[in-house]
Amino acid sequence: MSLFSRLFLLFVGVPLLELYILVQVGRLMGVWPTIGLVVLTGVAGAALARLEGFRTLWKVRGALAQGRLPGSALLDGFAILLGGALLLTPGILTDLVGFSFLLPPTRKVLLGRIRKSLERRLKSGAIRITHLTGFPGAGDVPWGGSMEGRAGSLDPSGEIVVEAEDIQES
Repeated sequence: MSLFSRLFLLFVGVPLLELYILVQVGRLMGVWPTIGLVVLTGVAGAALARLEGFRTLWKVRGALAQGRLPGSALLDGFAILLGGALLLTPGILTDLVGFSFLLPPTRKVLLGRIRKSLERRLKSGAIRITHLTGFPGAGDVPWGGSMEGRAGSLDPSGEIVVEAEDIQES
């Protein structure tokens, strides 16, 4: 599926599906209970996102205090941010996905699947990581050069391990 098709599905298909579901729920429950449900999930989602966000912030601080990189905690933070954003979007389908990213047991399962998919795509070369150079603090790569690499794996802490393939001078 092309990038354009995916974006079209995301920005047109999902809202149309959400609208259809809301209309069907509105027929069954009535207009005001449906609106109340959407508002209630938004408020509950915001409260849960805040709670989980603070919990993840403490994990990040703890890891940094121990001198470790907080890879998995940062990934949790991204999932919580995504879940909160989905819950603020009116709709039942996005609320279900949003709560899945906010609740720790389902978040762990979803992030495990995402991590495996990312690792598979990195190993196959479908995702390439480019190191930008030519900027102060760019590292050991010569000015104007670029280092492209494919990741060998994701380590258990969630960090991406990149193995350099070649360094090219521009």
